[in-house]
Amino acid sequence: MIKVLLVDDESWNRDIVRTFGSWEEHGMEIAGEAEDGREALRLTEELSPQIVITDMRMPGADGVMLMNNLHAEYPEIKVIVVSGYDDFNYAQNAIRYGAVDYLLKPIDPKELNAVLDKCRRELEEAERGQRAYALDIEVSLCLSSYKQLMRVHFNELNTEGVNLVLAGIRRELELGGAKGSAAFRQAASEMLLLLKELMRGNRLEDELLKAEISHDALASAADVEAYLKALYGGSLELLIGQRKFKNKLNLDEVRQYIDGHFAEAVTLEGLARAFFVSKEYLSKVFKLEYGCNVTDYILGLRMDKAKEWLADENIPIKTVAELAGYEDVGYFYRVFKKHYGVAPGEMRKQNASLKMSNSEG
Repeated sequence: MIKVLLVDDESWNRDIVRTFGSWEEHGMEIAGEAEDGREALRLTEELSPQIVITDMRMPGADGVMLMNNLHAEYPEIKVIVVSGYDDFNYAQNAIRYGAVDYLLKPIDPKELNAVLDKCRRELEEAERGQRAYALDIEVSLCLSSYKQLMRVHFNELNTEGVNLVLAGIRRELELGGAKGSAAFRQAASEMLLLLKELMRGNRLEDELLKAEISHDALASAADVEAYLKALYGGSLELLIGQRKFKNKLNLDEVRQYIDGHFAEAVTLEGLARAFFVSKEYLSKVFKLEYGCNVTDYILGLRMDKAKEWLADENIPIKTVAELAGYEDVGYFYRVFKKHYGVAPGEMRKQNASLKMSNSEG
């Protein structure tokens, strides 16, 4: 039931509102009554009403004071203003603080019930919006780990891995309570956006990605999987064809790829698969060219970027670790200290002290 709070210093006025309102018909109940704004605020905190019907002229804390506080602390509450005076100043205050409507005494039952119905519809619409937003967050959180896996498998040309990710997304949509076309559309849209990003990152354009998502592709979780599998499969074929066309390993391309994906789970095996060479050969020629093996090169990139991000005190150390590709913050601390000889927090303090001494100088 929608809770309603009545506020008026005259009990007989509250009786009239209580009598004229079709409360059950609107799914409402009068949860409490107050004689002034101060008591109304106390009851608002105690009862959590969704609607407040208040008189404007009351001794002590009047309706203006009440609306001011409700607007600041409980902006989601619907306020209906009632006044015995056709006072433009009161009407202005009612509008300024977001009143749903302004009713003049003597109250017309039809007008009262019309505005109650308006409040009910607005509250229901807001609740539907909140549910949709919660579903959006749920779907996005569900997709986040799959997106990380997809980036690795796609860039390594691992078709089997790509299909396993899409099958996992289908199971999540089926078992995780995410039902309906809205959730299916969001999952399809987010994964399509990721695919466009991956294609651009590999300097490829795919005409298939320019088509709109068809209604048939959103009929079920299985249809979403089939739709994405066709798009990802076709795009992978294009990328594989591009890589195979280059019959000679270009180490500069390998290095550029690592530079752009160092925060992901890049491995020697994955790189070798992506560039159609053996991992032994790739490891050997990479070290000859750059003076270090692939693993050390990736570590160096991660540490350089982590050091750079630590210089910005607005970025939490946990976020620095994640940006550098480390989900385990403790492991990040150990690797960082081994690489630089100081812990991340200590380096941040050193940077802060250096900035302070420079500014004083």
